[in-house]
Amino acid sequence: MPWSDALLVLLAGIGAGTINTIVGSGTLITFPTLLLLGIPPVTANISNNIGLVPGSLTGAIGYRKELEGAGPDLKRLAPMSFLGGALGAVLLLVLAPDLFKAIVPVLIVVGIALVVVGPWINAWTARRREAAGVDGEPEHTVAMQAGAFGAGVYGGYFGAAQGIILMGILGALSPKPLQRLNGYKNVLATIVNAVAAIVFVLVAFGQIDWLVVLLIAVGSTIGGVIGSTVGRRLPPAVLRGAIVVIGLVAVTRMVVAG
Repeated sequence: MPWSDALLVLLAGIGAGTINTIVGSGTLITFPTLLLLGIPPVTANISNNIGLVPGSLTGAIGYRKELEGAGPDLKRLAPMSFLGGALGAVLLLVLAPDLFKAIVPVLIVVGIALVVVGPWINAWTARRREAAGVDGEPEHTVAMQAGAFGAGVYGGYFGAAQGIILMGILGALSPKPLQRLNGYKNVLATIVNAVAAIVFVLVAFGQIDWLVVLLIAVGSTIGGVIGSTVGRRLPPAVLRGAIVVIGLVAVTRMVVAG
């Protein structure tokens, strides 16, 4: 690979790691970059997924303050992300690439909608619980687990805007602060990416471009640090707005590219 191409992949990795930590959809930077350089789609997708794992991990570590006391919630959600990520990775290897392509923009739009209406859903649920004399914050645990599994399947298969979908689901079903939920999102996305990467290494080793993996890994690690520093300082309204804007850009790019 020429040094100019390697530099481009490295920079794309930094951008993806930053955006993934703050919102999600960093794959929409790296994946098209790899295709532009002539790397076959499946190889690009698999190599990109493996390379983004270190960036997801550094992003999750950067949110450790927001994750204090999150153990009970993550114990319920993490296994669902693990199972979903494994299933999604297997689907990538056995199903036709175009099968999910048609519904990906729909999933992203649903995620954006959930981000927008989440506060109203939570407020409505809280009013109903108060009227019924039920104490405590409303939280839809089973629905959150189902959502984590579904987002895991999608993330293991392709991963672009996985974070947006996760934030939409968590924001709509949990009353917890958005920054705390963003920490949850980073942990769950790390699990999905990691289990998918393990599946790819075990089953599709010959389709991995390890130079691409290395470049994206270095870049996404740097980006994860940047993203956790910037993202943790964003007020909830700004973070919610960033999710919506990036999500709409993601949908537009995917529809145009399709």
